[in-house]
Amino acid sequence: MQKIAFIGAGNMAGALIGGLIADGVSPAELLAADPSIEKCQALAASSGIRTTQDNLEAVAEADIVVLAVKPQVLHEVVSGISEPVRQRQPLVISIAAGIRCDTLLAWFGGAIPLVRTMPNTPAMIRSGATVLYATISVKDDQREQAESLMRAVGLTQWIDDEAMMDAVTALSGSGPAYLFLVMEAMENAARECGLPAETAHLLTLQTAFGATRMALESDESPAELRARVTSPGGTTERAIDRFETGGLRQLFVDAIKAAQQRSIELSADLGAK
Repeated sequence: MQKIAFIGAGNMAGALIGGLIADGVSPAELLAADPSIEKCQALAASSGIRTTQDNLEAVAEADIVVLAVKPQVLHEVVSGISEPVRQRQPLVISIAAGIRCDTLLAWFGGAIPLVRTMPNTPAMIRSGATVLYATISVKDDQREQAESLMRAVGLTQWIDDEAMMDAVTALSGSGPAYLFLVMEAMENAARECGLPAETAHLLTLQTAFGATRMALESDESPAELRARVTSPGGTTERAIDRFETGGLRQLFVDAIKAAQQRSIELSADLGAK
């Protein structure tokens, strides 16, 4: 068994720990460190793992170190554990958004096996989508370990070019908010059409859930599934025509490209600190 240390005891760390335990990992192999005693106590109570307020204690015997802190404090955190990590060379997995691998390696002060990941918020309910990128020092078995760890909270996908991570951030990282916005708009429109608020809310949620499940379980593309629902001359076709006339497709392209550009800017800003 691999000993896994989480630096940070927030929501994402808790989700990963819960997923690992559900997958059969012993709580005895897991350790989390956080300066907040309240977070440590809450995580220990909910998961049964050992916690500490000392990051150095957490990494002392770890085979895998998961950096699960906010990007704004990651430089300080890395500086505090860089020496033992360089000496012991555990696999380091970063889930901090926007911090590039070259920045992290510079903060650690040398080469280490490092995997950068981009999970999204549905990981909190083990339905996430996580993209991973491995640096050259990561061995094949460590890639498997990183994938297994992140798979505990949902789907995983590797990329070979770290520059793609900005597009990943724009798509799956920010994507849940886009879908929530669409659901919000559908609810509002349904109320405008006269439906009670509760009915509009429940129908929107179930429609989104059902459509997503159909897409997941079908071999057909979303375009093919949409065409099957769109009868010529029917109500769906009328609505789709309005979306197309209004430029919905190009609006999505513009929005996601804007998010991608902002991801590039934020990575540059965070790396300069």
